[in-house]
Amino acid sequence: MLGYPVIRLSVTVGYPDTRLSGFPSPGFPDLRIPDLIMFSNRTNWPLSSNRIAGALDQLKKANVPIIDLTESNPTCCGFAYPSERILRPLASDKNLRYDPQPQGSLEARAAVASYYKSQGHDVSVERIFLTASTSEAYSYLFRLLVDAGQEVLFPRPSYPLFQFLGDLNDVMLNFYPLVYTNHWAIDCSQLEASIQPGTKAIVLVNPNNPTGSFIKKDELSALNRICRTKNIPIISDEVFADFGFPGVKDTVSLVNNDAVLTFVLGGVSKTLALPQMKLSWIIVSGPEELANAACQRLEMIADTYLSVNTPVQNAVAGWLSSKEEFQESVKQRTLDNLRFLEQAVKTTKCQLLKPEGGWYAVIRIPLHKISEEEFILQLLEEKHVFVHPGYFFDFEEEDFLVVSLLSAVDDFREGIKRLAQKLALL
Repeated sequence: MLGYPVIRLSVTVGYPDTRLSGFPSPGFPDLRIPDLIMFSNRTNWPLSSNRIAGALDQLKKANVPIIDLTESNPTCCGFAYPSERILRPLASDKNLRYDPQPQGSLEARAAVASYYKSQGHDVSVERIFLTASTSEAYSYLFRLLVDAGQEVLFPRPSYPLFQFLGDLNDVMLNFYPLVYTNHWAIDCSQLEASIQPGTKAIVLVNPNNPTGSFIKKDELSALNRICRTKNIPIISDEVFADFGFPGVKDTVSLVNNDAVLTFVLGGVSKTLALPQMKLSWIIVSGPEELANAACQRLEMIADTYLSVNTPVQNAVAGWLSSKEEFQESVKQRTLDNLRFLEQAVKTTKCQLLKPEGGWYAVIRIPLHKISEEEFILQLLEEKHVFVHPGYFFDFEEEDFLVVSLLSAVDDFREGIKRLAQKLALL
């Protein structure tokens, strides 16, 4: 998925709830000067700090230790990386030569194809486009598919960075709901009803962030039917696809989904837990004539930017061939933390909306007298624990918390114990 959801660094665009607003540095004031007309409207975001960010900042200034249950940057979570294997190829003499290729180097694309081959997917290197990030991949696809003022359908709840990507690409966002009964699922009837004449693409996040829900076979069948009828392509963000939990069945990838024009996104940020290496990709599939036309246009877009750096392209084959070594500790930690969370929630009146994969978990809490924001503030002040409010991910109801499962086990358990103590009082 996109970036790392840290409320203290977040801003909100297009959301009526300005509690999301915040800015990376308190040194930047919130400038509201009408005469500053040199800036585009697409960057006219509220940049003032929010109450949660302010409370967190005050506690840190007072040197109060905070257990951060929002941390989702794997390089900050104490994992032991195979440093020599990662760094050695970056020192290769090959990196001194620049050979720009719009789709990315053949060697790097072959490595991505081999990665998918190990999962049972035959992907042609001609259908792979390398980008510097998943955010950039979205921008390429928005430029390919959407004219200014047209819209793209996104899941709700989901990651708030989508709003920024839409704004920066002059794309309007509309939403379709994910609903929870015993598991999360797409409300396909509501999705179909949300399609307007200006709807140009449907985005899936597979598995979703933060719900951790995978696309199922019956959902894909329904989506393909809808998209064929409406002549709409699918963008499937599968950056967390390798991180499914045991026992999950009937999940599908949209790699080689030939029923409709389809774009699958992946990258080393999640697949290898290496967000600093800045390499992602787009895989194109669909009816042959349509997919070929999309590839021709994508090649022109990619050739305009040529953003993927040479050292990472030269290194990625070795990294991906060792993906199990990269992923093992992340998978084990997220599973251990999820199991602990399951037991802890049982001592409260809350409900864990069990994820099927990914790095996050959602807890439904019985808030009757206070808001999510007030609960988060109380948790910070009383227990010195930081979690995400559900509104950060655009939940329609205000009774959800979201925690990262990446935290070091001891920190996670202590933080969850304190959270459970607070939840027991609700």
